[in-house]
Amino acid sequence: MVKRMALSALNRKLLRDLLEMKGQALAIAMVVAAGVAMFVMYLSNFDSLRRTQQAYYERQRFGDVFASLKRAPLSLQDRIAAIPGVADTDARVVAMVTLDVKGLDDPASGLLISVAADRRPPVNDVFLRSGGRWIDASRPDEVLAGEGFVTANRLVLGDQIGAVINGRLRRLTIVGIALSPEHVYSIRPGEIVPDDRRFGTFWMERRALASAFDMEGAFNDVALALSPESSPQAVIAELDRLLEPYGGRGAIPRALQLSHWTLENELAQLQTFGFLLPLIFLSVAAFILNVALTRALALQRPQIAALKALGYGNAALAWHYVKWALLMAGLGVLIGVGAGAWLGQLIIGIYNRFFHFPELQYRLSLRVVLGATAMTLTAASLGAFSAVRRAVRIPPAEAMRPEPPARYRRSLFETPWLARHLGNAGRMVLRNIARHPFRSAASIVGIGFAAAILVVGFVFIGAMDELITTQFSVAERQDVTVSFVEPRSADARHALARLPGVIAVEPQRVVATRIRAGHRHRNLAITGALPDARLRRAVDRRGLAVRVPPMGLVLSGLLAEVLGVTPGDTVTVEVLEGRRPVFRLPVTGLVDDVLGLSAYVEIDALHRMLREGDVVSGAALLIDANEEARLSYRLKRLPSVAGASFKRAVIRNFRDILAANMNLSISLNVIFAGIIAFGVVYNAARVSLSERSRELASLRVLGFTRAEISLILLGELALLTIAALPVGGLLGYSLAAAIVHAVDSEVYRFPLVVSRAAFAWAFLTIIVATLISGLVVRRRLDRLDLVAVLKIRE
Repeated sequence: MVKRMALSALNRKLLRDLLEMKGQALAIAMVVAAGVAMFVMYLSNFDSLRRTQQAYYERQRFGDVFASLKRAPLSLQDRIAAIPGVADTDARVVAMVTLDVKGLDDPASGLLISVAADRRPPVNDVFLRSGGRWIDASRPDEVLAGEGFVTANRLVLGDQIGAVINGRLRRLTIVGIALSPEHVYSIRPGEIVPDDRRFGTFWMERRALASAFDMEGAFNDVALALSPESSPQAVIAELDRLLEPYGGRGAIPRALQLSHWTLENELAQLQTFGFLLPLIFLSVAAFILNVALTRALALQRPQIAALKALGYGNAALAWHYVKWALLMAGLGVLIGVGAGAWLGQLIIGIYNRFFHFPELQYRLSLRVVLGATAMTLTAASLGAFSAVRRAVRIPPAEAMRPEPPARYRRSLFETPWLARHLGNAGRMVLRNIARHPFRSAASIVGIGFAAAILVVGFVFIGAMDELITTQFSVAERQDVTVSFVEPRSADARHALARLPGVIAVEPQRVVATRIRAGHRHRNLAITGALPDARLRRAVDRRGLAVRVPPMGLVLSGLLAEVLGVTPGDTVTVEVLEGRRPVFRLPVTGLVDDVLGLSAYVEIDALHRMLREGDVVSGAALLIDANEEARLSYRLKRLPSVAGASFKRAVIRNFRDILAANMNLSISLNVIFAGIIAFGVVYNAARVSLSERSRELASLRVLGFTRAEISLILLGELALLTIAALPVGGLLGYSLAAAIVHAVDSEVYRFPLVVSRAAFAWAFLTIIVATLISGLVVRRRLDRLDLVAVLKIRE
């Protein structure tokens, strides 16, 4: 009973102490809440996306292996199904066509995929939205349209779109709105960003599509579902062997299927940010807790001594003061989980724009909440441990005495020449900083971390603009990129030059290949680079053009990492079209580019290797902007053109995608970094006010005005903030470099651009947060009870 009452007394003391320092406790809790909100926001979205992805893939029987080819008889499907480890197959006809969409001036592209009218696909089943129906075999021009394309172009069931199919314009009628696990992230081949207005996926009755492209009794694409115990690589090797005589272009596992690969990259980045950013915030929170508890416990030395005299042991007192930290952290968890869940719902809305699932709903799992709680309470305990350990180990007799004063001696600021210029208040400010160097350094580092987080946010604004400039103004200076259905002779170049508005034409030769280096390989297109290219060049992150030598291969730096090669090494290039030759080529250089994975060979060398003439598979066009509408109209009606990409639209989509993600992240950075700055400065000011209240009250009695004593307290905070800005700049640069490296992916790689504007905006935000916290403390200073303060016994 006595023990229970004793514990109750300590708990009552704990609540009284927290109420007395409620402002500081709330400030610390808000810093904790910022970290928890980041953790919950990112990882709950990761959890929601992963659960939705897995359920969707399983329900719609998403394939494990994918392959495209020139043309093979349907009888080959039985041999493919007999490969050990293959559970099911779907041999299809797939074709890219040019679309004419009402209300859209630019030519759009459509991917037509064949489906049977009397059964659902055994692999990559199509999800049909309610209201629509399956295609009818007796109506060859009916299609199911991808939901993204339908929504972006404001189409409805029964609408028609024009499609150039095998050289003829046909009107296709939309009878159903569909989704597929194969096209969660729907992007036109060769593009870098999705554009639902200009690219869509359509499912057409098999016989109708096959007859349109002379593929009766044949297929040019196959998807496989594998048994759980099978080896994808063994299946791929055997599938490639079977498809090689029929123009197979190399099978790929699910991991390299474009839609799945993009989604996995996004999930990986969510995980990276979900651990990295909260770790920074919670480290700062632990740091602030340590500083606040160290200084608060120094003021409670007499109380600690009294409690020890009453029989409380070190363990009981340590637990009592650790609970201070845990309660503040617990409040931060409650606020942070709520804020993170709200922010998570905003983020999931953004993902619904780019990833097409039947239903992607936000879900906050108990595992994420428990993970955030465990991580936060651990950080709080670690932050409090050293401060509490120091305080409770002081012997009672020593603790009953006031803390020994600092060693007072004349500092640099006390020299007569400086003293005359500083004045009394200035000397007091500098003297207090100089006599508490560790405490001052702690405040500087805390504010510096807040500035660093802001610098990172503003750096990414500059990085986004620099990436766009590097890719679309330096590397790709063309206005339009045209791709052909099949490689064509050099006459196609002259035909393009005669189109309205075309100023210059730069031919392109792109070849599907598999590049091998030992046991590593990657399927991608090799680009034939012109030695004097002006419109489309290989450019690194710094905007410097990389010249492709007459012989050899130039690879993206990241592709070289994937393959494990360096300049001087030799790789095997297997061409996956035409006569399918195989070459051994030296890696002659690397380019640290910003988008995708690329491989370049000098175009004449590529022609010689393929034993072909001046063949082109596309072209880059420089055009007169006033003639864009006429050019677009003509391109839509050319049967040889598979697609045309206008840079204007690509840049707009790219900015929209990055802005959708970056704007929210940067806004959160500003808000949360402001919370850190406020928390650090406010805690420093409140503890300093508690420590120096008697001194400041004495100065008021001696005739100092409120403005003068405010200058002594707030001037110290101002100097600490000014000293923290360069520290924050250095930390911010290092942190930005680390994060830029951490988020590098095969999709895009941000250049590290740290501008003066990034530092200026970050520092301005910190100064504003410091001013706000200073004004709050100034109000408490103005209400200082001089009589009560001067009655406090030493």
